[in-house]
Amino acid sequence: MTNGYPENLIPWFVLKSVPGVGNHLFKRLMERFESPENVLKAPVERLLQVDGISHRLARTIQTGTLRDEAKRELEGLAEKKYGVVTLADPQYPRLLREIPDPPPFLYVYGHLVHNSRNIAVVGSRNATPYGLSITEQLCRDLVSFDMVVVSGMARGIDTAAHLGAISGKGSTVAVLGSGLDRIYPAENKRLFHRIAENGAVVSELAPATEPDGYNFPARNRIISGMSLGVVIVEATSRSGSLITARLALEQNREVFAVPGSIHSFKSTGTHTLIKQGAKLVEHARDIMEEFADLSKSCADTDRQPPGLRPVELLPEEVRVIEAIGVYPVHIDDIVRKTAMAPGILAGILLKLELKGAVRRSPGNFFSLSKDLHV
Repeated sequence: MTNGYPENLIPWFVLKSVPGVGNHLFKRLMERFESPENVLKAPVERLLQVDGISHRLARTIQTGTLRDEAKRELEGLAEKKYGVVTLADPQYPRLLREIPDPPPFLYVYGHLVHNSRNIAVVGSRNATPYGLSITEQLCRDLVSFDMVVVSGMARGIDTAAHLGAISGKGSTVAVLGSGLDRIYPAENKRLFHRIAENGAVVSELAPATEPDGYNFPARNRIISGMSLGVVIVEATSRSGSLITARLALEQNREVFAVPGSIHSFKSTGTHTLIKQGAKLVEHARDIMEEFADLSKSCADTDRQPPGLRPVELLPEEVRVIEAIGVYPVHIDDIVRKTAMAPGILAGILLKLELKGAVRRSPGNFFSLSKDLHV
């Protein structure tokens, strides 16, 4: 044991650190030799039988001189209580093993549950109140079906996805584009620990790795790779979330998209995905219908979608509701639409907030709650 870590982890770190051994090649070597230890012991002639191995690389692999560095790294991980899950471990996400370039191992903070009920939910960092509300409710509903919500812990939709899963008392996994020591964005430090209490934060990058831009597209392949499907909420036509959708298609995963207003540029990307064949999502049941064997009660078509709750409204409250949409409307516009006195309207809006029928946003903007069911 190395400070609580088994000695057989060392060859994983040694082989991964060999220049020229990337994820594709690591996977081919594992398929041929079954373990990194066998790879490091293999003669040059056998290594050369693997596609992508040159004489020079074979000799470099044979030297295996980085054992001391690997031991030191494992000791550092033990001090921080980070785990390591390799391709050979049962806790490694089964679906992730299937992609062409799975990480040889993942650094883990928290507990990575071994199952295949993962669904990824990603979207805009600069989300609207509509997008945030939709995402939180959707993820609360998904965990009610025992799904695990996977996202990237970025601002906006990703954060709302994790919070929705947690508030629904479910499990969630965050895949970072940085090392576990470099929480990004910094304001999500508390969320980082909450996710670990309700699931896991994982990264293929060494703990001290900074959140450089080129790390995130590679991170996205893990988000989609470990999931049955990917749900996109609020993505512009140039959004990074569309990269995740493309990777999901390449990995033979399902792609879902939540529609927004036709007037909102923040939903142009999601609308394009729907035009191209992504399944339109209004509630969690739309997603679970694609995974009927996993769902507890998808066959119950008369059941109300999870999360919807009946709200009884007075006539004047209905009049106000009709003047508000899912996108924020300023109180002055509501006054004009309803022709109500501002004081009376303010009182009605407060009652609607208390009933959970509307949401107030900064600047006296109001929007309908996603879970409103009159």
